[in-house]
Amino acid sequence: MVTGMGFCLPGSSRPVFTADDVWDVASRGASNLVHGDVYYGAVDLSQAMFDARLPDIPPTFSRHYTNAHRFGLVSLVEACADAGLDFRAGDLTEAAVLTGRGGVDTNVGPYMAVLEADPPTTSPQEAMELFVRGQQGLTPSDVSLVQGALIRSTGPCFTVSCGCASSAVQVGTAQQLIANGVVDLAVVSGVDLFGLDVILNVQRLLRAAQGAYEAVRVEGMPQLLPSFDRLMRPYDRRADCVNHGEGAATLILESRRHADERGARVHGQVLAHAMTRDGLANPLASDDSGAALVEAVRQCLGDRWDISQVPYVHGGSDGDVVVTAFEANAVKQLYGPDSGLVMTSQEACFGHNGAPAGCLGVALSLLMMQRGQVCPTANCEEPADGLPFDPVPGTSSRPLDFDYALTCNYQIGGVKSVLLVGSPDAV
Repeated sequence: MVTGMGFCLPGSSRPVFTADDVWDVASRGASNLVHGDVYYGAVDLSQAMFDARLPDIPPTFSRHYTNAHRFGLVSLVEACADAGLDFRAGDLTEAAVLTGRGGVDTNVGPYMAVLEADPPTTSPQEAMELFVRGQQGLTPSDVSLVQGALIRSTGPCFTVSCGCASSAVQVGTAQQLIANGVVDLAVVSGVDLFGLDVILNVQRLLRAAQGAYEAVRVEGMPQLLPSFDRLMRPYDRRADCVNHGEGAATLILESRRHADERGARVHGQVLAHAMTRDGLANPLASDDSGAALVEAVRQCLGDRWDISQVPYVHGGSDGDVVVTAFEANAVKQLYGPDSGLVMTSQEACFGHNGAPAGCLGVALSLLMMQRGQVCPTANCEEPADGLPFDPVPGTSSRPLDFDYALTCNYQIGGVKSVLLVGSPDAV
C-alpha cells in the first residue's frame, strides 16, 4: 500500500513538495522549466526551507551535503508527513531504505576534493572534513546513507542504479520485500541532478558530433537530439529534444496489515513489477518494435490481470521520438490500433530528471486514480500522427474512472520497466 508521497521538484515560485503541489502542476499541464542558455528544471531549495524541515542534523554532516542529499532528505520528510509517520519518534526504525540514482554529477566534487588533496599541507581538521565529505558524497549510495541515518533504520538499505528506471525498480523491490514478509514498511526515493555545465557542454559536443554520428548510425540507435534550447514535447509532432531537470520523489510503502493497524490513509497499491531489455548488443540502441515493452507488460500482468482492465498508461516519453515509436508499437500489439487507451506523460512539467521518474510516475498515476482525472501530456499541443492512444493534449485534465494503471520507465540500452498500480481496493 502506498501511504505517503513527498517531493522536492522544480516549482514556479518555490519547489514542489506535496501531492497537492504536484497535482496543481500536472493537472494543468504546466511546465516549470526555466530558460537560460537551455530549458532546465531547477529546484530552488533555500537553506531556510531545508532547515525548517530538518533543524536538528549535526553541522558536522550537514555542511557537507550535496544537493542530492538535500533533495532526498526533504522529499523523505515530506513523504513521512503525508503518511503520518514520525521518524523522530522511531516510526521507521525497521523500514527498508531503497534509493534509485541514475547520475553521478554531485559525486564528482567530493571525489575530486579527496583525490586532489595534498596530505602534507592538509591540517588535521581539514583532513577530517574531507573524510566526512568523501564518505557521504562520492558514491551513488550517498542519499540512502543519509536517509537511513535520519530515520535510524535497522532494515535493508541499498541503492540501485538503472538510469531513468532506477526508482521504478526500487518500487518493485519494495513491493516484493513487503509481499515476502521481509519488512512491513519501505521508503523508496529517486534522486538525481544533471549539472547545467555538463548539459551545455553536451550540447556543444552534439553539434560537433552530429555529422560523424549519422555516418555510423545503424538501425535501432537513437538520433542525436540536436538541442536543449527548445521545449520538450512528448507525443507532439514537433518533438525533437529533451529538457533535463533535478530533484527527488519519495514514496512510503506498507503492508496492508501495518497500514490498517495504524489507521493510515492509503493512496493506492503497487501490485506488480516487471523489467525486460531489448537484447541488443549496442549499449546505446533501442528496438523501436516495442517487443520488449510488450513482454514487460505481460510479465507484469501475469495470469492475474488482463490488459482490458487497464484503461490508462502513464508513459515514459521524454520527447525522444524513439521512445514514442516503441511505446506506440507496444500499444498496438497490446491493445489494438483503435482501443481508446489514454496514455500521457508529465515529464515536461519538471524536466527529465532521471531516477525520480519512477516514484513520480507511481504517485501521479495514483493521484489521477483518486481524483478520477487524467492529467494532460505537458507541452503536447499537436499530437504526432498515427498515435494509437489519446495523449490528452492541451492544458486540461480528462475525466476517467479507473482502478488499474501501468506506469513505464526506460533506461538507455533498451531497459523497459513496468509497474502495475491499483486503487486501495483493487484485487
